[in-house]
Amino acid sequence: MFSKFTSILQHAVEALAPSLPLQEDFVYHWKAITHYYIETSDDKAPVTDTNIPSHLEQMLDILVQEENERESGETGPCMEYLLHHKILETLYTLGKADCPPGMKQQVLAFYTKLLGRIRQPLLPHINVHRPVQKLIRLCGEVLATPTENEEIQFLCIVCAKLKQDPYLVNFFLESKLKAMASKGSASVITEDMIKGQDSLTADTGQPIQPEETPSAAGAEQMEKEDDLLQQADDLSFSLDELNVTSSPESSPVCPNQDYNLVNSLLNLTKSPDGRIAVKACEGLMLLVSLPEPAAAKCLTQSTCLCELLTDRLATLYKALPQSLDPLDIETVEAINWGLDSYSHKEDASAFPGKRALISFLSWFDYCDQLIKEAQKTAAVAMAKAVRERFFIDVMEPQLMQTSEIGILTSTALLHRIVRQVTSDVLLQETVYFILGEHREPETLTDINRHPLRHRLIEHCDHISDEISIMTLRMFEHLLQKPNEHILYNLVLRNLEERNYMEYKPLCQEDKDVVENGQFAGAVDLEEDPLFTDLSPDNTLSTQEWLSASPPVSPEHPKNDGKTEVHKIVNSFLCLVPDEAKSSYHVEGTGYDTYLRDAHRQFRDYCVICLRWEWPGSPRSLEKCNLEASFFEGHFLKVLFERMGRILDQPYDVNLQVTSVLSKLSLFPHPHIHEYLLDPYVNLASGCRSLFSVIVRVVGDLMVRIQRIPDFTPKLLLVRKRLLGLEPEGPIIDHLTLLEGVIVLEEFCKELAAIAFVKYHASSTP
Repeated sequence: MFSKFTSILQHAVEALAPSLPLQEDFVYHWKAITHYYIETSDDKAPVTDTNIPSHLEQMLDILVQEENERESGETGPCMEYLLHHKILETLYTLGKADCPPGMKQQVLAFYTKLLGRIRQPLLPHINVHRPVQKLIRLCGEVLATPTENEEIQFLCIVCAKLKQDPYLVNFFLESKLKAMASKGSASVITEDMIKGQDSLTADTGQPIQPEETPSAAGAEQMEKEDDLLQQADDLSFSLDELNVTSSPESSPVCPNQDYNLVNSLLNLTKSPDGRIAVKACEGLMLLVSLPEPAAAKCLTQSTCLCELLTDRLATLYKALPQSLDPLDIETVEAINWGLDSYSHKEDASAFPGKRALISFLSWFDYCDQLIKEAQKTAAVAMAKAVRERFFIDVMEPQLMQTSEIGILTSTALLHRIVRQVTSDVLLQETVYFILGEHREPETLTDINRHPLRHRLIEHCDHISDEISIMTLRMFEHLLQKPNEHILYNLVLRNLEERNYMEYKPLCQEDKDVVENGQFAGAVDLEEDPLFTDLSPDNTLSTQEWLSASPPVSPEHPKNDGKTEVHKIVNSFLCLVPDEAKSSYHVEGTGYDTYLRDAHRQFRDYCVICLRWEWPGSPRSLEKCNLEASFFEGHFLKVLFERMGRILDQPYDVNLQVTSVLSKLSLFPHPHIHEYLLDPYVNLASGCRSLFSVIVRVVGDLMVRIQRIPDFTPKLLLVRKRLLGLEPEGPIIDHLTLLEGVIVLEEFCKELAAIAFVKYHASSTP
């Protein structure tokens, strides 16, 4: 009560007293703070019951006023006093001792406001960055303390200053020897330290010249200085009596800690207060983006940042329920790492485990964004840590298990991760985790070299349709990611030598393209018994193709000797016999819809692949090793086998298989185009292509059609039901076969559209 009365009285005196020069006013307020330690006998009274907060605020206001009154960059006498007399060092010591109780909070607030409100660069001064570094060590020592809010505000303003001037971060990379010496030093406020603060003489021994005053005022000033020196001696004695010491610092987060700013932020990310944790994450985001190589190295080698990221990922992943609905995992709202607040009571679409799922996806999003923003070497180190400590150690055992429920949940989570990742560096490590790093052609004997890749591809043909569909969806989204290794590892490495082709050296008369656009030795599909229904009514003229042409796509060199596009397109369109077609009976299911979609998708794929510098034409056969045995690779092997069973598989499985194959066909690589989209390619003995697989399916279909009465009406009814044009009715016999025929017809139209769009793009100058 007495101290509050004293504070009110002091404010009244200050209001009535004539204004002093800024420096004298500044010194007065600082001496008022030191005076407290001389006169007080109660070191338990909280700081809010003293005048210290008011004096600190006044000192800050004076420093801001002084800077505003001076030219930019010029240091005034008050700031000089603060720097030369190591006021920040003394405040740090008082804050560390937390004497009086609450002083740490006041010191943190003073530092924060000083760095935030003063425009001139302060951190380069040793008497600023040294106490700032020491104060940083006090932050995050204990979680859920009353000073947590002030701690995070202080750390974030330091991070913001380093973001403005990244070279300053080198002041905060302490050597291990210095850090050890600092920890061993006493934390008692010594007599010499206080005396150093109270003298008006600078470290150089030259007195700071006061502003000109009358001689009487000068004499009075000398008397004041003598009084202040006496107070300093008294203060030092009083502090000894109060035994102002600090509690020992907590053990460091990491054995080789020397980047305390990062370590303090890492501790605060564990705060039970979500707002504090998010602010700490924001501070780390600023620090990892600093371009200084020394800071990046220290960040990943001498702090526990990588461990924190991966350990929390692992903890949150393990907290998920053993069984989650894949649809819930796929459709849960987009996650932003800083906005993962969730209320189960307010959520109409809540499901068991939603809170845990959002927390996991939110933290993964933070890791992704952190790596995306990070300096290159730091990003690589963090991404490798995620791969080794989370993907391999935690996720891989779940993906390799035999429980169908566990496989489905873990694959759905992997699918969500593939969709969500945006950082190129983390994407690279994710791809290496899923597919491995191998780039040499596959053989049947070594398809198990990367066990996870082998297992996931096998899951595309799993006995459980749900697992098959989910795994295929994961690969479909993986193929759409901007990473060259994905397609090369899955497909391209097996097509490099073009040894799927039978090559016979041509004599002179064979070197000219025959009239129908085929090369010598190629099979004329129009003479094949499966294609006897080719007639002018079933095909499109060249003029019709050109009129249906989509707009110009990104430029690609023309492939010499390409078979005429209308023959290729008609080959796909006429694969399914007329009696097995139903689309022409239903409006809005024409070929033109596929043309528009194919053009849009192909344009998107061209943008993705532009930087991969793929060739515009196939590799010369003379340079290919055609003697090597051809294997399409494990991925295409499984897809082709699935495609071969299209008449006997569930509708949803067929949609997913054909979707993946169409995505593969869209890639603007000449070998992919040749192998998947050219019906006239002359296949080597024992080799198959996508077209040859479909031909076999159609041959099987033509035989089975004869055994089903009223096949065409039933087929049309099934199509209308699938489109919602007919209500559900009695179960139709051979439903799986009929649905498979519809998917087959639509897939052939889609391939025809893709082939045409790609030809048009490659032939456009």
